[in-house]
Amino acid sequence: MRFDLIKCHGSGNDFPLIDARASTLNDAAWAVVARALADRDGPVGGDGLLLLTGGDETRAFGMRMFNSDGSESETCLNGLRCVARAGFAATGAETATALLKTSDAIVVHDADIAPGVFTVREIAGPASLDVTAWPMEVGADCIVDTPIAGLPTARAFTAVAMPNPHLVTFVDAIDEDELVRVGEACEAAPDWLPNRANVSFVEVRGADLFVRTFERGVGLTDSCGSAMAASTYAACLTGRIAYDTPTTVFNKGGLVRAEASEAAMVTLSGNATFEWRGSINVDLATATASDLTIAEHHDDEIAAWNRLIATM
Repeated sequence: MRFDLIKCHGSGNDFPLIDARASTLNDAAWAVVARALADRDGPVGGDGLLLLTGGDETRAFGMRMFNSDGSESETCLNGLRCVARAGFAATGAETATALLKTSDAIVVHDADIAPGVFTVREIAGPASLDVTAWPMEVGADCIVDTPIAGLPTARAFTAVAMPNPHLVTFVDAIDEDELVRVGEACEAAPDWLPNRANVSFVEVRGADLFVRTFERGVGLTDSCGSAMAASTYAACLTGRIAYDTPTTVFNKGGLVRAEASEAAMVTLSGNATFEWRGSINVDLATATASDLTIAEHHDDEIAAWNRLIATM
């Protein structure tokens, strides 16, 4: 089966994106497509697969996101900005409410965060502290700055759903080996955490944050938008930064502007960069991709993003 696609990224979180509004493929088939296209050893690669989907009476369009292992995530805020850009182009809108798997989010074509960097503002939430909904069975309904017995670390975590589950801990310096150990413990889906969780180690750098994430279904990733949102809210909740105050959240892939409210709504403003457009064959029987044809490169957008991150 041949697909038209856009290779894109939000803050270095990269994806193939497909307009699936007219598709009749079922979830199992999309999971296969995700494994084929997001395979880092294949012709495209990415942290997952983004789908632009149809909306409903109140939402102009929607997004689905499949991780590189084929599992589906509740949301992906870096990916949402890219899908929103495609949705704006498809509908002619500059602002919309986007339908997500279990929630929705407001998306707006924002002023460029740097010259030539297409920027989308997204408002997501409310963040939830109810871990019984994950479910996470740790003898408490919420976890705020508290160690978790089932993890291979004594660090204190704050558990936030955005709406996908995140465990956030604040550190003086990020130890990636430790982050991977904790992430892999969650990825193993223990009895007390059957649906797994994203894990972020966060450095507070004055009024800013630096976030490193082990993403559920992906592994160690250069960027995760919902993790940056969850980390921003957790930092406000625990008094490390102030509510309703703009902050810059950095990650290995780039940055976003962020702000969290006491009502648990989080705003992110960041890039939605299109790198190229093309088409590719996917063999659904073998979950392999081949015969990639690139029709258009967006070298100007790539250069604009590279100029921005060179200043980090």
